[in-house]
Amino acid sequence: MKIAGVDEVGIGCLAGPLISAAVIFGKNKSEYFFKDSKKTSERNRHLQYNLIKQNCYYSIGVATPHEIDELNVLRASHLAMIRAIENLPVIPEKIIIDGIHTPKGLKNAEAIIKGDENHQEIAAASIVAKYFRDQLMLKYAKEYEGYFFEKNKAITIL
Repeated sequence: MKIAGVDEVGIGCLAGPLISAAVIFGKNKSEYFFKDSKKTSERNRHLQYNLIKQNCYYSIGVATPHEIDELNVLRASHLAMIRAIENLPVIPEKIIIDGIHTPKGLKNAEAIIKGDENHQEIAAASIVAKYFRDQLMLKYAKEYEGYFFEKNKAITIL
């Protein structure tokens, strides 16, 4: 069964977009072990991101700061999740989402509290979303010096 894990980052950040990722494992699912992105080091996230990129189906969904302001953060996060799911190169049979709410209209979806701690697909999505957003914020920091965008990341707990 093709299960898409979905997670987002950027909800508590003061600047930048909200990023969601969706990940579907390839045939080697049993070989993977991922932890919630906030509970792994930056170096491990980078290594795991590359592993996911090479062995899984994945995609990114973005909600802009303008969309966050217009919709509210929850609705914007759901918009980013739907975009990530729609951008997948394969259609998932089931969607599991970290959190307590599923986006309206999403079929075969289940919200799971602490899903990034208990489901590998969601943990992998957490890693992809955080790695992608952190790299984006580093790029913004170079483009807009003095705003310290490189420090506007979700907190890592080790």
